[in-house]
Amino acid sequence: MTNDVPLPSIGAPATRALAQVGIETLAGVANLSEKELAKLHGVGPKAVGMLKRALAEQGLEFRAQ
Repeated sequence: MTNDVPLPSIGAPATRALAQVGIETLAGVANLSEKELAKLHGVGPKAVGMLKRALAEQGLEFRAQ
């Protein structure tokens, strides 16, 4: 696992939403809770699921709520 694994292809709106809060890597996503992620405008259930799977593949998970 590295801290610089880029985001998977989750769609432009979700990618832009994460970039607006300064997140460009999976390690950055892991600093959010799943609930916080879902609240970002442009991040829908499909993107959340894709990010959850990508985090798991790297041995990461969302921050506890």
